[in-house]
Amino acid sequence: MNSLFLDTGYFIALEVIDDQYHETAVRYWHNLLQGLPPLITTSYVLDEVVTFFNSRNHHIKAVEVGENILKSHSIKFIHIDESLFQEGWFYFKKHDDKSYSLTDCISFVVMNRLGIVSALTFDEHFKQAGYSVPLL
Repeated sequence: MNSLFLDTGYFIALEVIDDQYHETAVRYWHNLLQGLPPLITTSYVLDEVVTFFNSRNHHIKAVEVGENILKSHSIKFIHIDESLFQEGWFYFKKHDDKSYSLTDCISFVVMNRLGIVSALTFDEHFKQAGYSVPLL
């Protein structure tokens, strides 16, 4: 079964009831549970997710979501080491015609290294970079 990369916006949409993508994210999640593929995310995505909640004065929610991601048996967590960071930084510098974030670029590098072709995200940048985005 093909792995799926989990991006920041997907985690946020799952957790925030009034997020514009909440219903889509939850519906897709319930469908995934029928035949759960390998799920991958990174320490940079985790950083963005907990920062999102904490910056909105929801520290308890930030910790809860962070712990759920870190303790999940369904999600393989990739810590961004020096090598991944440098490769992501190179990707970022090389694509000066795009508005990719550094986290996006590092995610793309991780996906390329692991042969992942699909991402659960609402970020058009993944589609622009050539990945399958079933939610868009």
